[in-house]
Amino acid sequence: EVQLQASGGGLVQAGGSLRLSCVASGFTFDDYAVGWFRQAPGREHEGISCIYKSDGSTAYAEFLKGRFTASRDNRNNTSYLQMNDLKPEDTATYYCATCTIEGGSWGMDYWGKGTQVTVSS
Repeated sequence: EVQLQASGGGLVQAGGSLRLSCVASGFTFDDYAVGWFRQAPGREHEGISCIYKSDGSTAYAEFLKGRFTASRDNRNNTSYLQMNDLKPEDTATYYCATCTIEGGSWGMDYWGKGTQVTVSS
């Protein structure tokens, strides 16, 4: 059974930081690009980051403007998202997932339960 369990969310004031973690199981972690997505109430899922398996390079959504940093630890099947300078508009449920980016469109193959991030103003 494929599982991706995200954790580390919470309530933080604007300008603060959070570090999300995601432990994956049930598939060969090294064989997939892994990333993070989020969904705010009433909005579609949007891609945040995607770390490619081939060379470890990372794609980020342009709207982040360098505030978030993604990483992965293949030995422990874990991915991370360091979020700095959080803004109220970052409030959403954050999901880790295997990711694809084709023609500018972000997609998820596997994803798990998300973790809620709430940023107060």
